[in-house]
Amino acid sequence: MNNTVRTGTELLWSALGGDPALVDRVEYGGVSGLLPARLPVMDLARGAVAACSLAAVEHAGLPGPVRVDDGAVATAFVSERHLRVDGRAPVNFAPLSRFWRAADGWVRTHANYPHHQAALLAALGVPDSVEAVAAAIGERKAVEVETAVYAAGGLAVALRTPGEWAAGEQGREVAARPLLSRERLDEAAPRAEAGRPLRVLDLTRVIAGPVATRTLALLGADVLRIDPPGNPELPDQHADTGVGKRTSALDLDRPSDRRTFDELLDSADVLVTGFRPGALDRFDLERPGLVTARLSAWGDYGPWGGRRGFDSLVQVATGIAAVEGSAAEPGALPAQALDHGTGYLLAAAVLRSLTEQRAEGGSRLVRLALAQTGHWLTHALPRYEPERYLTESEGPLGRLRHALSPVAYEGGPRSWSRAPGIAGADAPEWAGA
Repeated sequence: MNNTVRTGTELLWSALGGDPALVDRVEYGGVSGLLPARLPVMDLARGAVAACSLAAVEHAGLPGPVRVDDGAVATAFVSERHLRVDGRAPVNFAPLSRFWRAADGWVRTHANYPHHQAALLAALGVPDSVEAVAAAIGERKAVEVETAVYAAGGLAVALRTPGEWAAGEQGREVAARPLLSRERLDEAAPRAEAGRPLRVLDLTRVIAGPVATRTLALLGADVLRIDPPGNPELPDQHADTGVGKRTSALDLDRPSDRRTFDELLDSADVLVTGFRPGALDRFDLERPGLVTARLSAWGDYGPWGGRRGFDSLVQVATGIAAVEGSAAEPGALPAQALDHGTGYLLAAAVLRSLTEQRAEGGSRLVRLALAQTGHWLTHALPRYEPERYLTESEGPLGRLRHALSPVAYEGGPRSWSRAPGIAGADAPEWAGA
């Protein structure tokens, strides 16, 4: 594997505050060319898994090596697509979760959960019909749809180019911050105890947070996921990300359930949350010595700080969909890589915080956002741009744009000495004869 393969790991491990020397423990292998995209998706995927594995061996005090197989990584990053339940393929997107053409561009909606679907339909004032939604969105500007649906409690995002996102206030806020933040809040003693499994209270949904807690469960943690009784996780999402965990339903607005939850939190070592910023503030989730990991879509800052969001929507807002397709015809990453990548980074951040806490004490807070991971994907690593490898030349056939030769060495030619001529027009003799 070449140096660019290692670069992603180095950058992500550095963002986690890890010892640079540990990167030498990583061994790379497997099939190449997976998760093809214009953006360096495989570098994000490989690096996130490698960083998580390094954090795991560091926390466990193991020497390594860490082995990262591209085939295993790429398969895990589309785990929800490979899922089968008694032979049945999963439902990953509901009919109303898709791109729609607006009057001046494109909108992407997310309506997998029933309450989000109801909010979308209410905002548009239409019945539950693909045709009705398409007609309503087609009559409006994309940002108008985005604004109306969010105001109703639903999820819709107008397609933006990278430049449009970067020029907006939320884009500037994201660009001004690091990939993730890690804070020591006080001098409290660690809560984790030797001789018993790590206790992780899981308040996350969909993919990113559940991938993080699924990974912590793999590594031996006792993970207990809590969902509201009236709003359980979607069955296929639960089947894909629920491995290794136990789950329970608690209504935190019911006094008896709240007491049960507080008792669980009092004895937890780690709390992982994935609800929009501010949604859980009224429940007083702080405890001395706790490691808290907060995940959000857009970050807990800026004008979008309180918004709900999902990977597919973040791709659209931040310009990733325009890069993978175009402003006229949006595309998508080959995996929900912001979700999965952030999930492994979240698990790594928890493990690194526990390692540091064991040595230094202190309650810990780590924060990640899908939009921050998206910014890293679009800015941290070079991506393939064909224009760098093209040239132009004038000749008998006109002005040609063509590919440079990949044969290159010090002192060698950069391009050919003559442009192609008209077929058959040259004299049948050697040049200069």
